[in-house]
Amino acid sequence: MTPTALDIARDLIRCPSVTPDDKGALGVVEALLKGAGFETHRVTFRQEGWPDIDNLYGRIGSGHPHLMFAGHTDVVPPGNAADWRFDPFSAEVADGFLWGRGAVDMKGGIAASIAAVLAFLAKYDLTKGAISFLITGDEEGPAVNGTIKLLEWAHERGERFDHCILGEPTNPDALGDMIKIGRRGSLSGAIVVKGKQGHVGYPQLADNPVHHLARIVTELRARPLDPGTEHFDASNLEFTSFDTGNPAVNVIPAEARCQFNVRFNDLWTPETLRAGIEARVKASAGAARAEVTFQPTNAVAFLTEPGPFVEMFSNAVEAQTGRKPALSTTGGTSDARFIKNYAQVLEFGLIGQTMHAVDERIGVDDLAALAQIYEQLLEQYFAGGR
Repeated sequence: MTPTALDIARDLIRCPSVTPDDKGALGVVEALLKGAGFETHRVTFRQEGWPDIDNLYGRIGSGHPHLMFAGHTDVVPPGNAADWRFDPFSAEVADGFLWGRGAVDMKGGIAASIAAVLAFLAKYDLTKGAISFLITGDEEGPAVNGTIKLLEWAHERGERFDHCILGEPTNPDALGDMIKIGRRGSLSGAIVVKGKQGHVGYPQLADNPVHHLARIVTELRARPLDPGTEHFDASNLEFTSFDTGNPAVNVIPAEARCQFNVRFNDLWTPETLRAGIEARVKASAGAARAEVTFQPTNAVAFLTEPGPFVEMFSNAVEAQTGRKPALSTTGGTSDARFIKNYAQVLEFGLIGQTMHAVDERIGVDDLAALAQIYEQLLEQYFAGGR
């Protein structure tokens, strides 16, 4: 009997796979795929200074079209288990919900995709095209030895993908609300202003860097970075900390600094955004000694243009849920930023309200419905090759 999405999700949640420890989660996936005839590979990547990460790639069929399901089996720590209604790794089912760390983000999504593929293969022979799974254990961590390297490994072996579904939790309130067709980029940096230390009673003998930094921050926030685009909101710069390193209330500090993060749209690259921010800081600093530094980033903005694949998947969602999903690029970053270099990628998963929270849970009916959406997509996607 083909296992259900609930069966698979419970088995995955019972593996306490907090990044970077796998604790058997990939083994659950591999056993299911092997049993369905997939060729599977477990690949461990290493890089000095980062934890070793085990990853999984599996494929059935060959040629094109090639549809990939991607995701991660690692989860964030549960915090204090005593705060949970049930043990976070017990995968209890109660009140119509599956409870446990990873139920939403994103073991439920992986379970639904596997259940859908197994149900599809039980009905049809895949005579043309391929289905693959690309699963990492390093999405919630530094994302160094996971998806980005597994994609490179697969590409070097000759794997070529046409489309990808990433089962991250994309729906804000109800299943069918939202498909992610892109993501904003992320760039973090700091502004440091040098002043002259002195006594607050004799400000004429000092140069207060706080005042200069306040002016720079105000002017950076006064004018939007851009107006946004058809599919993206305006890029947004948020200041996240201010510091002078000064414990005394009667001393003008010698230095003031702040940190910021920009979530940017596809009007920018990290390089052009750095240059734009540097120019604005220089203009607003005037004679003040201000310096901007940036952290490295691999989070670039991207868009999967609406077209036949987006429409096919949107129709599958609407057929199962009765909702026409919004096509969105909001939210944080995901592994889709790596996948977009190899395939057109969409993100669609469960309702994200409890992800990373105490008592993370998902409706059992929603989990089953997600598997049905994926199965309908498979039937339409391979209609000519089964």
